[in-house]
Amino acid sequence: MRGKVYIVTGASGIAAATIKLLLKAGGHVFYIGKESDQCECLQKEINSMKLSVDYMTGDLTDERIVDTLVSSCVKKYGRIDGLFNVAGVSGRKFGDGPLHACTLEGWEETLRINLTTQFQMCKYVLNEMLLQEPDGKGRRGVILNMSSVLAFSPEANNFSAIAYAAGKGAIISMTKAAAAFYAKDNIRINAIAPGLALTKMSERASENEAIVSFMKTKQPLAGAVMDVMDVAKAATFLLSEAACMVTGETLVVDAGWSIS
Repeated sequence: MRGKVYIVTGASGIAAATIKLLLKAGGHVFYIGKESDQCECLQKEINSMKLSVDYMTGDLTDERIVDTLVSSCVKKYGRIDGLFNVAGVSGRKFGDGPLHACTLEGWEETLRINLTTQFQMCKYVLNEMLLQEPDGKGRRGVILNMSSVLAFSPEANNFSAIAYAAGKGAIISMTKAAAAFYAKDNIRINAIAPGLALTKMSERASENEAIVSFMKTKQPLAGAVMDVMDVAKAATFLLSEAACMVTGETLVVDAGWSIS
């Protein structure tokens, strides 16, 4: 991964943990976060590690921000070797929930933030990857999209959010369809589907004693809620040369959720 250039969307949780691993492996990272204080906090953490990173703040639901992010990375480094789409939200504050109760705003906003932004990022990055020369091993790039275990292993009592699940399921389908098309160009595209990890998005669940107790049996390998670094390690593998023959796949990192 040394010398490779990666864009990561998100500045906390799984995104932040993956950024640190990519930098430690010798990669260059350009990340984006919506909240300036979150970006600055991550920047300070990375600087304290004697590493450097580039970032910008912005809302990825604005296509102009997507364009600016991608073009800024190319201007700085000349190419993009990898993209990790992490940024997303729980749609509950917009009205997401069980299907009969989900509001139209909840449906549309959740899909716009969690699905459409990944589509836009993939589109803009792919247009750059298709133009750039392959690296020394013939690779043009790799894309990793964030899905969720809830896309295929629902949990009705504590995590019923129809728009969130639909969006994460669509990401898996988009990933596989795109991987089939761009394999001939030596561009790999995969997804990762985590269970419940300790992130800002999961605060509602991870601070609820009943849910945490339930998660002890739902995610037995973690003993409750996963550490973000456990997901970041798997993500880094998929972004690396070690996964050079893996494309169109969804790696489930759920501490046993889907079999419990």
